[in-house]
Amino acid sequence: MDLGLKDRTYVLTGATRGLGNATAQELIADGAKAVVTGRTEESARSAATALGPNALGVAADNADPATPDRVIAAARDHFGGFDGILISVGGPPAGTAADVSDDQWQRAIDTIFLGAIRMARTAAAELSEGGVIGFVLSASVHEPIPGLTISNALRPGLAGFAKSLSTELGPRGIRVIGLLPHRIDTDRVRELDALSDDPRSTRRHHAAQIPLGRYGTPQEFGKTAAFLLSPAASYLTGVMLPVDGGAHHGF
Repeated sequence: MDLGLKDRTYVLTGATRGLGNATAQELIADGAKAVVTGRTEESARSAATALGPNALGVAADNADPATPDRVIAAARDHFGGFDGILISVGGPPAGTAADVSDDQWQRAIDTIFLGAIRMARTAAAELSEGGVIGFVLSASVHEPIPGLTISNALRPGLAGFAKSLSTELGPRGIRVIGLLPHRIDTDRVRELDALSDDPRSTRRHHAAQIPLGRYGTPQEFGKTAAFLLSPAASYLTGVMLPVDGGAHHGF
């Protein structure tokens, strides 16, 4: 199946590793070009080198108001276009409502919430018909995850924003989609499992709650994201798609 990705250019934030990086790999494998951002010049450059000549690494902080214009300009200057964006940031610190400090809340709001909204708003102004804005969110959009209070608070809000944005941008032919990963086998998920007294037992427990009986792979997420970002998904917008092996039991 031709996804129509050849020569299209995407910006992927927080894509030096994990789900964003896996998506960049799939986009590039199908002929697209990708600007991947990371927190440092070294991590961004290293990720782009590994992805090959159709990738550009840019150091960027989503909390910086100048970041959206800068990364979109990099896509246009280096590859000559800008067709879509996948907005992802590192997971917020774990903790209960009693554990999370005001500073942690503020940093998460600036980076995960306001940073993502600012990025999407800037992308919307720069995209033309056929463009797409994607958000990497979390299964916490549908159901709170114990011990991840910040995620439980902010991810559903971003899903609501994405849904509203899809209605606003639909008349211009611009799509907005969200992906809701659950137990994907990334460094982040392994770090969360490691917070327990028995990480192996914790992993077995979580896997047993998933109908497919296992954690997903970053590649499986990347393929799903690449499809949703592609012209092949041209009639999908406002979608919040669980990528979770069936862990979400509702419709």
